[in-house]
Amino acid sequence: MNDPNQSTIGDLIKAFYDERKGPGYLDEVKIIKGWPGVVGPFIAQYTRELYIRNGVLFAKISSDSLRAELSFSKTMLKKHLNDLAGREVITDIVFQ
Repeated sequence: MNDPNQSTIGDLIKAFYDERKGPGYLDEVKIIKGWPGVVGPFIAQYTRELYIRNGVLFAKISSDSLRAELSFSKTMLKKHLNDLAGREVITDIVFQ
């Protein structure tokens, strides 16, 4: 029996986060959790802080030379991170 008033637990969790944190919150979590897989363990160990505000990913990198190198790869990183979410979440990346 399928009751039209029933929802899956996944739908309920998504609705909860959409209501409390705003739409797309879970996609942002996917991107932040997926950062080490996209950039690799070497770069991940130099990442001190990672957060998303208004579609911009802010990454605090502790190495000046690595930060400069990453700035050349913004487009590729943006594509891979958005692929993780399944839609465009990140519009820009700022390395600090």
